[in-house]
Amino acid sequence: MSSFKLDDFLPYQLSVLSSRVSAGFSKHYRKAYGISVSEWRVVAHLSQADSVSVREIHARVDMDKPKVSRAASRLEAAGYVTKTVNPHDRRLVELSLTPKGRDMIQALTPIAHQYERQLSALLGADDAKFRTRVSELIATLDHDLTEDDQA
Repeated sequence: MSSFKLDDFLPYQLSVLSSRVSAGFSKHYRKAYGISVSEWRVVAHLSQADSVSVREIHARVDMDKPKVSRAASRLEAAGYVTKTVNPHDRRLVELSLTPKGRDMIQALTPIAHQYERQLSALLGADDAKFRTRVSELIATLDHDLTEDDQA
């Protein structure tokens, strides 16, 4: 028998935590709008800019390009986003929120903030420290991955 304990393995714990946190919030947008976690990530990212390429979303939200493309297609069919070909680089598809998509984000924003406050309350006095450490970990791992990609 190995001394390895999956339940104590930090990458496993973070994966489970991420899934549970995501599932907790997805109840709200899935019920009200019928969108998936992937679709929410695309819409949330689009809410930060007028127009974004699938490639940019792929890099930012850590989803593979086919998954982003499928989510974008479902969102387009539902009327939440529009797709256009970038006139300067025809290989890039630009996504933007429709008025219906902006309305959805506007309705979900207070719900997202309330869910975040609930999570912060669970962390208590350690909330700020936890967020700082998570940001540092993400930045370090991003840097490490970037170096690996360039090697």
